[in-house]
Amino acid sequence: MFTLTCHFHFFFCVFKYVVKLPQLQFSGCSTVTLMAPCSLLPLLLTLSTALQLHDLSTDHQDWDYKHGRRSQSPSCKWKCMQFTLQWPGGFCQSLYNESLCQIPPNINTWTIHGLWPQRVQRCCECWPLFLYDVQELEAELSERWPSLVKFKSSFQFWKDEWEKHGACAACVEELKGPRKYFQICLKLRQHFDIHRLLDDAGITPSCQRPYEVDEVHRVLTPLLGRKHELECVTDQQDRQVWFQVKTSLFPNLTIDCVHHRDADAMAAGSGRSYSRGHACPTDVPLYYLPIDHHHWGAEPVPDRPPPLGGGACT
Repeated sequence: MFTLTCHFHFFFCVFKYVVKLPQLQFSGCSTVTLMAPCSLLPLLLTLSTALQLHDLSTDHQDWDYKHGRRSQSPSCKWKCMQFTLQWPGGFCQSLYNESLCQIPPNINTWTIHGLWPQRVQRCCECWPLFLYDVQELEAELSERWPSLVKFKSSFQFWKDEWEKHGACAACVEELKGPRKYFQICLKLRQHFDIHRLLDDAGITPSCQRPYEVDEVHRVLTPLLGRKHELECVTDQQDRQVWFQVKTSLFPNLTIDCVHHRDADAMAAGSGRSYSRGHACPTDVPLYYLPIDHHHWGAEPVPDRPPPLGGGACT
């Protein structure tokens, strides 16, 4: 079975090379070097001529970060990444259709949204994510990186994040491959424990009490750096509801990397067309709402009182 899987990947990527040469984003496709040991000698003997012809046609292209082949992919040209956390208590309000929201009953803190290299997306379509790639991490990912929408499983969420953003981060050795990428994201979530930081500063979820944006920034800056961003959504009561925070990282995972704001629309933003978030305005207080499992939960949570204010803080 293992050898068969390797052969499948090899045939798939060679097809992309030989049949669709103009689509040069596939030129770094071969994953067989990552899946050794594989018995590929018969395939190599059969296809060597086609591969040599392809190599001759790519001398003018940039060197590919993953396999030493040449590619037009800009995936190594990004400067900064954004590590983004989302707050389930405000996330549902950020959706155009709030009925799509579903908060698992075990989720009571900030969760991962993603780690996004700036200015690049979908750098290698031949590097998909399979369940066995994250099988050993699945329990922790389910707790720290769950899907919060009904139409997408957690694995589909991880798969989308890897294929859209993770493959672009793989030019960094520490992030090279799905397992490394998700391990690093989990370590970043552990390091950036903003729930505890906010709680220690007296900034706790509330339906009634607003917080000054500058106050929240001051609390988070020592941990997240000066370049972090707060994202809010305007709810039906015209309140600024906080649901997301982004911190900017260098490739070595240190904070305060500077990127151009005009990259945000393409880069690495959430990629969720169903979200209506925006930067929290500094001249208006924000609301840090409680997580409401009764209103948004996947299933009823027994013996748990509703959040202060009742219902969904309405």
